[in-house]
Amino acid sequence: MEHLSDFLVVGSGIAGLLTAHKLSAIGTVHVVTKKGAVHSNTNHAQGGIAAVMEAPDSFEAHVQDTLKAGAGLCDERIVRMVVADGPARVRELMELGVRFSGEPGKLDLGMEGGHSHRRVLHAGDLTGREIERALVDACRSSASIRIFENHSTVDLLLCEHPSKASPRSNRCLGAYALEDSTGAVHSFTSRATVLATGGAGKVYMYTSNPDIASGDGMAMSYRAGAELRNLEFVQFHPTCLYDPGSMTEEGRRFLLSEALRGEGGRLLLKDGSRFMERYDPRKELAPRDIVARAIDAEMKRTGAECVYLDMSARPKGFLERRFPGIMAHCRSIGLDMAAQPIPVVPAAHFFCGGVQTDQDGATDIPGLFAVGETAHTGLHGANRLASNSLLECAIFAHRAFLRIQRDNQGPLAAPPARVAPWDPGKAVPSNEAVVVQQNWDSLRRLMWNYVGIVRSDRRLKNALERIRIISRDVSDYYWHVLLTRDLIELRNIALLSELIVACALSRRESRGLHFNTDCPDAVEAERHDSVVSRYHDGKLSLGTQEAALP
Repeated sequence: MEHLSDFLVVGSGIAGLLTAHKLSAIGTVHVVTKKGAVHSNTNHAQGGIAAVMEAPDSFEAHVQDTLKAGAGLCDERIVRMVVADGPARVRELMELGVRFSGEPGKLDLGMEGGHSHRRVLHAGDLTGREIERALVDACRSSASIRIFENHSTVDLLLCEHPSKASPRSNRCLGAYALEDSTGAVHSFTSRATVLATGGAGKVYMYTSNPDIASGDGMAMSYRAGAELRNLEFVQFHPTCLYDPGSMTEEGRRFLLSEALRGEGGRLLLKDGSRFMERYDPRKELAPRDIVARAIDAEMKRTGAECVYLDMSARPKGFLERRFPGIMAHCRSIGLDMAAQPIPVVPAAHFFCGGVQTDQDGATDIPGLFAVGETAHTGLHGANRLASNSLLECAIFAHRAFLRIQRDNQGPLAAPPARVAPWDPGKAVPSNEAVVVQQNWDSLRRLMWNYVGIVRSDRRLKNALERIRIISRDVSDYYWHVLLTRDLIELRNIALLSELIVACALSRRESRGLHFNTDCPDAVEAERHDSVVSRYHDGKLSLGTQEAALP
């Protein structure tokens, strides 16, 4: 079946829903999301959204904090644009019904690692859930928006196959999406397509991300010919709850917000001693890359399975008010955060790289936009400053809307070029689901052990060889069986794993989130973006290196 709308948005986090809400003022919008509308990375965000809302904070202070965290790879022009527009976008969220913590007329601004001032707006420790609630309500109340839940996007629809046209001479016409309940693949055609599919935390065995974060937008964009950048910069959140006894994926990846350390939380070893002063004078308030590497180093040095986060210096009443969600979860597994240190470990959290866009979220394929974690805008550089992610989503949702509005003047009812319906060929139902599960587990464990917080040339090269073997198996299986959501995600994870390793091998230095023991220092000559793009001749381009696609 073909679904025609003026605009297609893939993803239902803050980036996708805010873009859809804005676009609904100028045309019809289809939102495709692979689970329920509220099931997104945004919904799991605890900390908040960073913006300069009052003195003595300033735009310049926020800019400098962002640049410092980004370790020399931020696009300063983008940083200044985002910071300056932050207050307006925050007020817009408030007008849409987002209720941030604080008294009337006085916001309760939080402090997080890497920030020089209190500037993080939050809704307790359930900020993402509150933003998601307001945006879902706004979109569901619009007659111009239709949300397709439980639909997994497969690939982008293009005027020409990528092998026959360069990205800029091609055009995106929408996307194919699998309806989970029926197994049917539908065509969603539109005049402009916005990818807001979030990050790719599921590439790793341990992640703070929900189970939808398989990098779908990044992988589809690469296959379509778009340029991706800086995939080696994967942010590992320093403090996820260590709960090996949990029987659920949700329990094993429960995030303990950056704001806990902003409110006085201390990191301890099993013997009760602090260790962060040995790694950075800012101690627990150092940026995430430094804290995550410090925890990783201490765990390896001592052989411990975790370290501990101690909040006992703050009164229980304060913790209950400020962190109600975290306190409730800890209580549910028998932990009292106010009285005892909580076991924590790092976990894959955020991709600073992604689909390359301009200042308006436009990719190098006409008709295709990317916003949020899916995109590489230049804001984060080599390491994202805490709580700048929701800010980026709000800014680029607005800018993408303005650009799409400018590009689509005149009647919007005219359909794009006709597209071919999905052709399953000779594919048959799968009777070997074990192939998916085995490759899934192998890839994620391989990425965690070989391409994690600390890397080496040897581990990266070994990882690349093994990933390519797995990728060939996945590709062969993909083309012979009917699609399922698990198979779609596995295909995307296999591709992104290879691209992440390729980017990591190309960077002959350590910078921000990328640390290689064979080249442990930052090198000025290496201070540039890593680039991967699929050319029309079927080559993988990585800077000056080229290798045949598997």
